[in-house]
Amino acid sequence: MSFAVAMLSAMLIDTLIGWPKALFLRIGHPVTWLGWVISGLEARLNHPNATTAHRKTMGVVAALITIGLAALPAWALQASLPQGWAATIVIGILAWPLVAVRSMYQHVVAVASPLARRDLAAARLAVSMIVGRDPAQLDEAGVARAATESLAENTGDGIVAPLFWGLIAGLPGIAAYKAINTLDSMIGHRTPRHEAFGWASAKIDDVANWVPARLTGLIFALASTRPLAAMRCMAQDAHHHRSPNAGWPEAAMAGALGVRLSGPRQYGDRVAQEPWVNASAPDPTAQDLRRALALYRRAMLGLAAVLALIGVAFGW
Repeated sequence: MSFAVAMLSAMLIDTLIGWPKALFLRIGHPVTWLGWVISGLEARLNHPNATTAHRKTMGVVAALITIGLAALPAWALQASLPQGWAATIVIGILAWPLVAVRSMYQHVVAVASPLARRDLAAARLAVSMIVGRDPAQLDEAGVARAATESLAENTGDGIVAPLFWGLIAGLPGIAAYKAINTLDSMIGHRTPRHEAFGWASAKIDDVANWVPARLTGLIFALASTRPLAAMRCMAQDAHHHRSPNAGWPEAAMAGALGVRLSGPRQYGDRVAQEPWVNASAPDPTAQDLRRALALYRRAMLGLAAVLALIGVAFGW
């Protein structure tokens, strides 16, 4: 079977129909299923009065259980499929909900449209759905910057990374990655509650995203009209980001658009003094956010073409 064609199929299905609301209301979504597992494990294993070492150990246990519950059934199913087109199609359909091409685009369009109309209140509300910072503190430039950063970072961990691990290992690869990413999203935070318990999940996510994040930056650079500027910004500023991975797609996006990203941001009553990416450039505008969406579309077309070429090279 061709994992490249299976991942291309998953990408195309998601682009065309996303995850229909009727289906979500009926059965939920694989990420919500993983969320139930993680929440249940945390309630049982993350005891606030335990030692730091014990909480770290229990966090490792929770991560391994979650990843195993996602990957092992996927491996068993994939191993049971006969070689051929039928198996490729089945894997593509099962991988479909684990890719977020359409939803990522829709969430950012929901910010870009009111921002273009100068409806700041609606733009703030829409951006609050995709970022953790306080939207009430954001002006138009802050909203555009937050949405552009989210588009760049989430293209990496919501699309490129799952497809990368699906290409490497098929259904268990993409399922395991989605479990890792959900663990990091839910418990991989430096808060009193999660710093020890979620330490392992955050580290595993860093490792799983190391290659995909850099590939995402490269894809953005090659899909842009300023590839040299995008790659130069990656080389200079990616390591300034607080994350070992998110800086790569964000720096590529910043260089490609000629805007600055990251920088100080407010979470509730706390201001995080983050360094700027592409500091000498101006803040993004509503028009720049539209340009970011156009770059995203070109990047997705390029990614689909690469998967198709890999499929052809390996005889479909």
